[in-house]
Amino acid sequence: MNQQQRVCLVVEDDDDIRGLVSVVLSRSGFLVKAVGTGTEGIAAAADPAIALVTLDLGLPDMDGHVVARAIRALTSAPLLFLTARSEEDDVLAGMASGAAAYLTKPFHPKELKALAAQLCPADAVPQEPQIPGKSHC
Repeated sequence: MNQQQRVCLVVEDDDDIRGLVSVVLSRSGFLVKAVGTGTEGIAAAADPAIALVTLDLGLPDMDGHVVARAIRALTSAPLLFLTARSEEDDVLAGMASGAAAYLTKPFHPKELKALAAQLCPADAVPQEPQIPGKSHC
């Protein structure tokens, strides 16, 4: 893997949305690891190369806020919530469980691309080998 490559973990149960997010982020310069459940997301978040995480709150196996807190315990990578839950209480709960940003579905790919670039700029990736537990952006 290219030392400069930013790695994004996509946690999304809907195949179509997972595919769209993966394409948008790949075209934005990320190496994408995509999973469909919270359990898989938590396991994948232990990878120290993860630089950004997108997380759907409506997962089939566990509540997205639980997943977010578990991921937050494993990595300092920014969490971008991608969810259909758009009520103010949902947004506030998302931020409380560790979200760096919140994007509601349906969203435009350019919104996702802009948020990903803001949370994890390409020029902020360190030149040196990664140190586990440190932010990679």
